[in-house]
Amino acid sequence: MDSAVIGSEPGSSHQEARRDSTAERFAQLAVDLHESAGVDETVDAVVSFALQALDCSHAGVALVVSGGRLEIPAVTDPFVAEIYRFQLDGGDGPLVDAMRKHATVLVRDTATDDRWPDWAARLLDLGVRSVLDLPLTTASGTVGALGLYNTEPDAFGPDEEAVGQILARHASVAVASARRETSLAQAVDARKLVGQAMGILMERYHLEEDQAFAVLRRYSQDTNAKLRDVAEHLIETRKLPAEARQPRAGRADERVRGDRA
Repeated sequence: MDSAVIGSEPGSSHQEARRDSTAERFAQLAVDLHESAGVDETVDAVVSFALQALDCSHAGVALVVSGGRLEIPAVTDPFVAEIYRFQLDGGDGPLVDAMRKHATVLVRDTATDDRWPDWAARLLDLGVRSVLDLPLTTASGTVGALGLYNTEPDAFGPDEEAVGQILARHASVAVASARRETSLAQAVDARKLVGQAMGILMERYHLEEDQAFAVLRRYSQDTNAKLRDVAEHLIETRKLPAEARQPRAGRADERVRGDRA
């Protein structure tokens, strides 16, 4: 028998089996992300996958929200949120660096890395030696970051980094998609609430559709409240917001007549 056939490269079967296993896990992750009901479920699926497919003991996701703030919707351990907050409070660390530079940041050993001394000392106190922070980015910008942690030094090699980057791309798209679906659902809900509130005003004050909408918009502007909130308040209480805060007989009638005129 040909010795070339017999002498396959050592470890190749193990590597192929590992690649097949990772591919299967990514396929399952794609299904899980597709079936996720919202952003929270999406990031929970991401950190769960990270623990299964990567050599990490802990993981977490931080997301950019309105005003450029960061929130921490998913962590595998409370101390991961503590690590994130430590960086966010001080404005320095690999998580912040990864998001700012849109690049993966690897810390092989917190005991020897001197780029962020205060942060490294904090992680050593928590027993963390290896860190891999990956930005979550889309065409519209950075949506957050994925952090992977291990209690052993040099836990993240080229293979783990490659898998982490693929996971980060999956997570970026999934988070953006979940947010978009949530926004659409909220918009549809808001339209329904406004339409229902307009119907109440039209029936009560014999208004036309555009007049009823003008009343809601006027109250929204005067009370500095979202149109959706004004509509919801009217539906729940059968009163417009100013009536609830400053009750006076005929107040709403006077204002509605003014919009109707």
